[in-house]
Amino acid sequence: MSQPTATRTVVVASPQGLHLRQASLLVEAAGPFQSKIEIVKDGERFDAKSILALMSLGANQGTQLRLEATGDDAQQAVDALAASIETECAAEETDNTDQTDRQSVCREE
Repeated sequence: MSQPTATRTVVVASPQGLHLRQASLLVEAAGPFQSKIEIVKDGERFDAKSILALMSLGANQGTQLRLEATGDDAQQAVDALAASIETECAAEETDNTDQTDRQSVCREE
């Protein structure tokens, strides 16, 4: 019997790309889940529970990332990682833009 899987594509919208703070928040968000969680960029797979793997991702602004999870809590894991990316981008947006010029910084594809 195969394990449940879930996927979601997100776009790195932060002008700084996926930096250390965001990567550490993603690892923290991925940690509690039993599922195998990977981030796929240009066909390469990176372990979402490894800070070293995420720092080697090299995801700049505009990079599409596919979040993939396999396991009993796969959908919850993908949702949590996507929310972590969106929350961090929203925080950067608040810090770095004027209220009247604000546009959505994080988005799903």
